[in-house]
This record gives sequence, C-alpha cells and structure tokens, in this order.
Amino acid sequence: MKAAVLHKLGENPRFEDFIDPVPNQDEVLIQVKAVALENVDKMMAEGKHFATQQFFPQLPSIVGFDGIGELPDGTLVGFGGTQSPYGAMAEKTVVPKTNIVRVPEGIDAITAAALPSSALTSLFPLKWGAKLQQGETVLINGATGVSGKLAVQIAKRLGAGRVIGTGRHPESLKQILALGADAVIDLKRADEHVVDAFKEEAENGIDIILDFLWGHPSELLIQALTPQKLGFAGRRIRFVQIGEKAGSHLSLGADALRTSGLEIFGAAAGMTMEAVNEGTALVWEWVKEGKLTMDIEEIALRNIEDAWKRPDFQGKRIVIIP
Repeated sequence: MKAAVLHKLGENPRFEDFIDPVPNQDEVLIQVKAVALENVDKMMAEGKHFATQQFFPQLPSIVGFDGIGELPDGTLVGFGGTQSPYGAMAEKTVVPKTNIVRVPEGIDAITAAALPSSALTSLFPLKWGAKLQQGETVLINGATGVSGKLAVQIAKRLGAGRVIGTGRHPESLKQILALGADAVIDLKRADEHVVDAFKEEAENGIDIILDFLWGHPSELLIQALTPQKLGFAGRRIRFVQIGEKAGSHLSLGADALRTSGLEIFGAAAGMTMEAVNEGTALVWEWVKEGKLTMDIEEIALRNIEDAWKRPDFQGKRIVIIP
C-alpha cells in the first residue's frame, strides 16, 4: 500500500510503499478515507512533542494518529489509537476494535476528519473547564487559526455575551468578525498598542481566555491584566492554555497572579469520558445542522511532502486523502 512514511525525526514524511497491515483478533482493518493534518503531527515528527517516543518508538513509521475510514462492511467510522508503525496517513491501517465510532448519517468523510476534533479543542475548556456562563466575555488569543475560528462560533453558541479575537492576518481578522466576534485585536501592531488594546478590553471585563498562542503575545496579555496598584481582584479570569503557536515558554511574574484574579489551567481540566461523549455528540449535531463552518483544503496523499512543508495553513484545515 501507499503511505506517508517517516524515516527520521526532523525529516518530512515520504510518499512510498509500505507493507500492508494485518489485524489481529482484537483489531479491525480500516480503509482510510480522510485524515486531518494538524500542527501536532508536525511536532511529533520533528521530535518536539513530549509524546514523540510514545507514538514513534520505532522508525520507519507511518504518520498520523486518527482519521476517518471504512470498515470491511463499508461502514464509515472515526478511528484512533493507531500503533507504530501503522499510522493514519496511509491507504489502510489497523486499530483496536474499541477505538472506532460510527460517523452519523449525512456527514461526509472530509468534514468528519476536519471539523469535530478542532471543535472539541474549544468546546471542552469552555463548557467543562472554564464553565462558561450565559453572557460572559471570552477572549480568544489566536482566533484566526482553524481552531480559533471554531472557538469564536462555539463561544457564541454556548451563550457568550461578548467574544474578542486576536490575530495577525487582516483578512482573517475580518473573517472572525463575520463569524460572530464582537471585537478584534491586531497582534502585528507595536507591543505598546497591543497592551493598550488588551487593557481596554480588560476594563470592560474579561471572564475567560482561550489561549492558542502562548509565548510573547500571551506575555503582553498577562501584562495588561496585571494590576499596577494594591487592591483586591476585581473579577475571576479563567485563562485556559491550549496551544503554543507563538512559543512554548513565557516569562510570568509573581505579581501577575497575586491580585489580578487570573487563574491559569490547561485545556484538559474538567475532561472526563462523560464529557468526551457528550461533547462529541453535541459537535456532531452542530455539524449536521450546519451550525459550524470551517475552511477545508483537500490534498492527495501522494502530495504529502508538499503539504508538510507549508509553513502556515492560513486558517484552513488540511485534509489528506489517500
């Protein structure tokens, strides 16, 4: 079969032949139909993700960890839990029988591969981690990316009263306004202007921050939220760390937490299997009803090297088609 094969960490996967997988009694053979290419795939292949060795204990190995495919009887399913050397970006793969879920009727493989996982990235922290309340204000730091655009839509669907989005691309900032954002902040401006914009929004009140960036933009945001004089915290600000597109580290002063009301926690806070099941069902329903939109670009598996080299997906979700 053909597959996207990684031979060495730090290199691009190659489109080449790989031995067909043979399922054991606890596994099922999947005919792969669509796989989303995400930043985490690249980080794993570069050896920069904490779980790289877990997913690539041996090389060569096929990249990709989950996707959409057909069972031998033609049933369309979502699958995950691939085991090295058989990843998802191939014509076929095998996964444990317990690691498949039927795709609801009326949803095609491309949409099923691209949209739900990205939607859950913000649905989980908004609904179960930060516990968004009706009418609260949500700031999405990095709203012009794929998951950020969905976060704008989901925050509104869950009852946010005001949504603020940040980003660096003028056209994408216009897009998130069209998707329901009430205000945008251009991160390409000088630092002092960015901090002033954050301060202005903070004065109006921010309840939840979904952070897809980390690094310097998040430093500026936290700086704007840090009180400059003694006093009591005016309100509780739930800061959810999700991504690190702008950097994996930042400098955090102790004063940023003492009286700001800022509470920082990760995207997995509050996640349980019950939440996973409920959240997944909710996203499927929204997708079927056409209540979530996403820019998707389909790329054939044979062009995996070109897709992999692209420095920026520009707010689109790339879906690999075997």
